This record gives sequence, C-alpha cells and structure tokens, in this order.
Amino acid sequence: QVQLVESGGGLAQAGGSLRLSCAASGDTICISSTMGWYRQAPGKERELVAGITSGGSTNYADSVKGRFTISRDNAKNTVLLQMNTLKPEDTAVYYCKASCLTRRWPNNKLYDYWGQGTQVTVSS
Repeated sequence: QVQLVESGGGLAQAGGSLRLSCAASGDTICISSTMGWYRQAPGKERELVAGITSGGSTNYADSVKGRFTISRDNAKNTVLLQMNTLKPEDTAVYYCKASCLTRRWPNNKLYDYWGQGTQVTVSS
C-alpha cells in the first residue's frame, strides 16, 4: 500500500500563489511511478492538472500551463505543485495521485493510489 498526504491548500487572492505538497509513504516498492495532481470543482468531473514521471517528464492541463509547476523529490518521496498567478477558476479540491508499477510474476502490475484531497480557494 501507498499512503499519500497532501498539504498546502488554503485561501489565496487572484494573482497570488500557493504550493501544494504530497508526501508518499508505505511498504510498496514501485519499479517506477507517475505522480499527478488532479482537481475537482463543485459539480465538475475530476481533471488532471499536472503529472510527472519517475524520469522527470511533465505534462500540464492547458488551463495551467505557464502558471503551475510540478516537481518531485524521489529521495524524499514528495511531489510539489507550485501554483502561481492563481485564478478564481482554480478553486477546487486538489488530489495527489500515485500510479505505482509493482513487480509481480508473471506480469508487473500498476496500482493507483489517491490522497484525501486539499481545498484550494481563490478569491477574486
């Protein structure tokens, strides 16, 4: 199992910044892992905000490109989301997700784990 704990959410004004952190722990060993931040606003589906692979490749939703930066520290098992130039439409619950590839015989298996979420509210 992998446990994910998010922190850093809160209230910010439009144009401001917040940094989210996700700490991973547990006894599962991942051959590789892709970490991602998702968000879900009231009445909307959960959507991918940003993702980062074990090798450091990143991808972003078009709505956050140039404003948000995802990074990870593999030694500390943490992933960060730096959010700048926040907009009211960024208001949502933000979730950390880990896609963990584990060694299994005869085939390796991918498991997804989610954090509990952290609220981000941006006022205009």
